[in-house]
Amino acid sequence: MVITWEKGLHARPASRVVRTAQRFASDIRLRFNGNVANARSIMGMLLLCATMGASVSVEVEGEDEEKAIQAVQQVFDSIDS
Repeated sequence: MVITWEKGLHARPASRVVRTAQRFASDIRLRFNGNVANARSIMGMLLLCATMGASVSVEVEGEDEEKAIQAVQQVFDSIDS
């Protein structure tokens, strides 16, 4: 997924990803530039330091992975943050 937010993966969009990830039983991880973050961890997300235009891999594993990946994709597709 590509970071479309002007300021990158900063606190507001990161918190939206975290809130979304917490709704699902699946494990959701984001991978960027050799680093991996649990999508339920705001600090982990911020420490990725993903800037606008960066391509982030999203890995989802679990019983509701299809719904989880769709929900995370919706967050990344929003540009209002």
